Amino acid sequence: MLTVHVSVPAELADQAEAILRDGPSLVTLTRVRGASVEPLGDVITAMLERDAVNDVVDRLVAVGVPRQGCILIQDPGTWVSRPGLEVHQASPDSDNVVWSEVIEQAYAQSRITGVFLAFMIMATLLAAIAVITNSPILVIGAMVLGPEFMAVISLGLALVRRRPTLLRQALITLIVGFTVSILATMAFVLLARLVGLVSIDDIYSPRPDVAFIFTPNWWSLIVAVIAASAGVLAITSARSMAIVGVFISVTTIPASGNVAVAAVFGNWHEVAGSAAQLGINIAGMAVAGWLTLELRQWTSDRVSRALARRGRLRRSTPRPSKPAPGSTLRP
Repeated sequence: MLTVHVSVPAELADQAEAILRDGPSLVTLTRVRGASVEPLGDVITAMLERDAVNDVVDRLVAVGVPRQGCILIQDPGTWVSRPGLEVHQASPDSDNVVWSEVIEQAYAQSRITGVFLAFMIMATLLAAIAVITNSPILVIGAMVLGPEFMAVISLGLALVRRRPTLLRQALITLIVGFTVSILATMAFVLLARLVGLVSIDDIYSPRPDVAFIFTPNWWSLIVAVIAASAGVLAITSARSMAIVGVFISVTTIPASGNVAVAAVFGNWHEVAGSAAQLGINIAGMAVAGWLTLELRQWTSDRVSRALARRGRLRRSTPRPSKPAPGSTLRP
C-alpha cells in the first residue's frame, strides 16, 4: 500500500481527483481545497494499492500535474483498514515495481558527489588493507561500504526505461568513481610502503583468504548475476532489506582495491587478475540487472492490463439499488 499526495493548481484539481478515483485499487481519498500555497490550489491525498501507482502517476503526468505541481509517493507505514485489506488481497501483484520511485532513486544514487567519492575511496582503502592483511572480514566491510551498486544497475534501468541521460550519468560516475578511488588508494599504499607498514613480502606471500579477489573464474560471473538479480528485485519491490545481502556478494570494490595495491608493488599478474574480476562483476551485474528489469517491466505491464480489466468490469457492473426506507434486504 502506498500514499500518493498531489499538490495541484485549482484548474487541474478536478482532473487529478478523477484520475485518483478511477481504478479498483483506491482505498481512501482526501481533498483539501485551497490547502496548497505553491502552487495555488488543492492538496489531494489517496491511499492506493502498490500495483495501481504506475498507471495513476502516468496519467497525472499526462495531464501536466508535475509541470505545475507535485506528486509525492510515500509508504504509509502501518495501516488498519478493512477496505484496504480487501484491495490488498485482490491485488494482482502487491510487490509491483513503482517506476517513478526506482528512477528517482537511480538518478540520486548514481550521481558524482563528494559523499559518493568519499565512500568509494574509503571502501577501496578498506579493500586494500584487507588484501594486505589477508582479512576476509575487512573484505566484507569494503563490500558493504561501496556505493557503486546502484550506478551499475542504473545502466540496465536506463536501457529498459529509455533514459539516455541516466545511462550517461551512470557510466561517468562509475568511470570517475573507480579511477579516483584507485588513484587515492595507490597514494595511500605508496605512503604505507615508504613508512614501512607494508613490504613486498606481504604482497607476494600466500594470502588464501583473499585470493579469490585476483583469481576470477566462472563462479565470479555466476555470483555477479545472482547478486544483481536479487538486488534489482529488492529495489523494485517492498523488500529493500534484501539489498544488504547483495552488497556482501560482489567483489567490485575488493578487486579495485587490489588493483591499487598490486600496481604499487609491480605485481602485474594480480593487477590483471583483479582488473578481470572487476570487469566480470560490473558486466555481469549490468547485464543481469538489465534482464531482470526487462522481466519486471513485462510483469508490470501485465499488472496494468489486469487492473484495467478490473476497472472496466467494476464500471460496467450496475450498483445495487438502495432499499426503500423500512424495507428488508433478504439474502
